[in-house]
Amino acid sequence: MTSLELLAQAAEEEFARRFDRPPRWLVAAPGRVNLIGEHTDYNDGFVLPMAIDRHVVIAADRIGVTNDRVAPGQARLFSLALGEWAQVAVAVPIPPGTGTWGCYVQGVIAGCLAAGLDPGAFDAVVHSDLPLGGGLSSSAALEVATATLVEAMTGSRLEPLRKALLCQKAEHDFAGVPCGIMDQCASIMGRAGALLLLDCRSRTTQLIPLADPQVAALIVNSNVKHALSDGGYATRRRQCEEAARLLGIASLRDASMDQLERARGTLDDVHFRRVRHVLSEIDRTVQTADALRRGDWDAVGRHMVASHASLREDYEVSCPELDVLVELAAAIGPAGGMIGARMTGGGFGGCTVSLVRREALDQIIPRIQEGYLRKTGRQATFCVTQPVEGARVL
Repeated sequence: MTSLELLAQAAEEEFARRFDRPPRWLVAAPGRVNLIGEHTDYNDGFVLPMAIDRHVVIAADRIGVTNDRVAPGQARLFSLALGEWAQVAVAVPIPPGTGTWGCYVQGVIAGCLAAGLDPGAFDAVVHSDLPLGGGLSSSAALEVATATLVEAMTGSRLEPLRKALLCQKAEHDFAGVPCGIMDQCASIMGRAGALLLLDCRSRTTQLIPLADPQVAALIVNSNVKHALSDGGYATRRRQCEEAARLLGIASLRDASMDQLERARGTLDDVHFRRVRHVLSEIDRTVQTADALRRGDWDAVGRHMVASHASLREDYEVSCPELDVLVELAAAIGPAGGMIGARMTGGGFGGCTVSLVRREALDQIIPRIQEGYLRKTGRQATFCVTQPVEGARVL
């Protein structure tokens, strides 16, 4: 059985144990890894993510309002991965708020109700093999899985971009994270064998093939947890908005390197470096997509390494553990089957992403594992993946 099939089976069985009946609906939404294009989405730039073979699965069945286990107008959810219950409202009014993992579900239901999709009261079991705080977008996968469940329950379909925007708004209003649109789009629009080049200004997408069976994406979890709602992410976004205002432009997408150099007297060092990262990262993302189309793996690797250096030095969202993982990958190099590596996600912990020659995985993984433990005293965990399909009803 595949990892998704095992996850779905566990959710179904847990639902039957918890609620004494089989679920009527079973949906899944994948996490994502961003190959390149970090902190560019909320600056109207380009990103290049892919949906990965790690998912959030929800098993659910509608219940009557007279069910004595849950109050009218409520849904009760059990997280198998966390061993926790959450109860959320499924009737208006639903005030914005933040708190536990249930707030992501609550925000999506509020958005669905506003869009005319009313699921009614329901029971659900949520299960996931995505690491929390690992930079693989477990929150967006939960949001997208919830929206996909509501679509299935109501028999209605949201247009993909509208669905992504609804889930993004849920994260803004109910989780307190001012995220861009990348994570939700990747979880909804991902396709097997392809990366998703997303223009975050026009919100148009192109599929960039990553179908070479000899190349795999290796995700290495530093097991340093991050919480984007703690403020680092919001601070970087605010700095970008302030820099755009000082430059007299709507967003940093409108700036150029020449304009940035001319503004050295206008921007302080922090704002200057934030802008330099965004502009160079937008350019690297477009160039990486072109290199992938050509099969130029050397260029792809160079762009990934430069991206990490920029995130470390100019955007300051890396951490010592992520730097160690990238350094270990660089030491392996192309001769050892390592195409390129960089941190991925919002930063402050989480994961690195590498492109590697599949034939070298058996040598690469233990080498990174041993080196990381020796240098940090921490255990890294590994996930080998190819691009997979986006959210769907199982």
